[in-house]
Amino acid sequence: MTDIPRKTNYDFERREREKAKAAEAAKKSQAKADKRAAEQQTPDAVGSGRPEDG
Repeated sequence: MTDIPRKTNYDFERREREKAKAAEAAKKSQAKADKRAAEQQTPDAVGSGRPEDG
């Protein structure tokens, strides 16, 4: 059996790369949003521990 080189499909390969890149960007964006939300919740809890009578 001989190995026949496959015909390249540049459009498909480009779409797959773009899809993977978009998925990675969405993952990073979600992680940043989660981190931002966690940081916004944390100062409220930390801030309540401070003395308020001055």
